[in-house]
Amino acid sequence: MASPTSVGILGSTGSIGTQALEVVASCPDRFTVVALGAHRSLELLVEQVRRFRPSVVAVGDAAAAAEAAPLLPAGTDLLVGDEGLSVAAAMADVCVNGVVGFAGLTVTVAALGAGRRLALANKESIIAGAPVVARALATPGAEIVPVDSEHGAIHQCLRAGARTEVARLLLTASGGPFRGRTAGELAGVGVDEALSHPTWSMGPKITVDSSTLMNKGLEVIEAHELFGVPYEHIDVVVHPQSIVHSMVEFVDGATVAQLSRPDMRLPIGYALGYPARLPAPFGAIDWADLPRLEFEPPDRSTFRCLDLAYEAGRTGDLAPAWLNAANEVAVAAFLDKRLAWGGIADVVEGTMDRYPGAAASATTGRSMADVLEADAAARRQAGALVAAWERSR
Repeated sequence: MASPTSVGILGSTGSIGTQALEVVASCPDRFTVVALGAHRSLELLVEQVRRFRPSVVAVGDAAAAAEAAPLLPAGTDLLVGDEGLSVAAAMADVCVNGVVGFAGLTVTVAALGAGRRLALANKESIIAGAPVVARALATPGAEIVPVDSEHGAIHQCLRAGARTEVARLLLTASGGPFRGRTAGELAGVGVDEALSHPTWSMGPKITVDSSTLMNKGLEVIEAHELFGVPYEHIDVVVHPQSIVHSMVEFVDGATVAQLSRPDMRLPIGYALGYPARLPAPFGAIDWADLPRLEFEPPDRSTFRCLDLAYEAGRTGDLAPAWLNAANEVAVAAFLDKRLAWGGIADVVEGTMDRYPGAAASATTGRSMADVLEADAAARRQAGALVAAWERSR
């Protein structure tokens, strides 16, 4: 029998991380956990370390790391800060990147730069840092298997034909909690309403992104970067049942779809076991009890973030980094009740209006410093727009 695949899970206390550990636990002969990491959720992290006994645990927040040190089992090495997370990311055969937001970029680059398989749930890193991620992906042995249900579905569907035979990628969207409502009806919606997703249980940031359709816009950019398909051949269709997770249309008119019940453990398990499939049937469908499957176009006038993402993707260079940073600032302000739900799109649009365009250095290849500088500049612009909105209330 082959030795177990070693797994590192960064963002282990979040939704993706906890479900990844459930998958590992379901196949104990297939996987062994060698590294866990989180920013500061100590109680759960320590519980995970005691159960799975990794050789290394990384804690991003220095104060939290100092608090965690005496609680860890003997023989567990403690790594601290972003550097510690990066070291942990490079240790395993497979690194699950479940870190939330732009902070996941260093984990992505570290895992790929070490020639590891990256089970990628952190879409922001490939969106904002596409130039540096592409260079790291050129490392021998490096590969990305996406964990997003949509991109995991496309990855599976693409096994049905050659890339030259692809006509379109079709990303499905649940429509979020506000599907069918107009901009006027959404003028006063609050945080609790935005966090009430009809089919998925996710963290607050991604749930708000789903409510604005920014999550789907970011996924369009991610699909372009992952699969090399032009934007004009990537479409979005609303599918409220979340059974069809995405589709690939081929040049002969055939469409291949991946269907399952909403369960993130399926794409996580696919990424961990690839190219083999795991024996644990997460998301299996009872075909005698399958609901009606519905499809409709997205309401692009109400959910403006979708087209803002398409525009940033087509602009290219560091525009997606600006988009992602502006959205993170706006969503954080909304969750803090400092910005209205409709203000999220306004802040993102206003920030993108200030995007300076590609500089001469873009032709020679972007560095990590370029990406970090763009992220910081966009956050300053978005922060100023949020502050202006607060003053106008």
